[in-house]
Amino acid sequence: MASQEIDRDLARLEADLKRLEAEYNMFFAGRLPRPPWETRSRVEATVKQIDRSPMVNYGDRFRFLTLQTRFATFVDLWDRGLRAREEGRAGPFAHGAAPPRAAEKEKRSPDRILHVAALSDPLKEMDKLHELYESVSEARREVGADNVPFHRFAELVKTQVLKMKAGGGNEVAFRVAVKEGKVNFTARALRGADEPGT
Repeated sequence: MASQEIDRDLARLEADLKRLEAEYNMFFAGRLPRPPWETRSRVEATVKQIDRSPMVNYGDRFRFLTLQTRFATFVDLWDRGLRAREEGRAGPFAHGAAPPRAAEKEKRSPDRILHVAALSDPLKEMDKLHELYESVSEARREVGADNVPFHRFAELVKTQVLKMKAGGGNEVAFRVAVKEGKVNFTARALRGADEPGT
């Protein structure tokens, strides 16, 4: 009986997820006035309910995990699309040319500095390191590039600091910028305390 119930729930989840996908596509195409929050809440509740149910059948478990992963991937995509729309830039659902507002903004400021941080020992300045990582991640999302895992980013920063301090610098200034639609991440040694940062 439990297996039949799970099968029924999974079929309902599959149908609701298809409907939700169609509604979001309609919203981003301009055919719905607002995002389908009600359908999304219903799908979220079903995912949580099934996740709490014990599943002995491996086929059911695999089917559920596939649907759960698909839902999580869509949620990330939809949220990025909504954020891009709010910020007036072309997002993952943009068709054709970028909106005029975004194109104008790019023409006015082709080299946009997002964040600057000076570090002397990244492992003892984790707050600064996390802020720097967040700004790089945001910049990469903005230009549609994949994210870099934090451990790889931290290793890169640590290597740069060690290399530049060995060359006589006291601190290393890192700059995150978006230049010609690409993320620009640069490091520069600061030799004296009175030297201005960029």
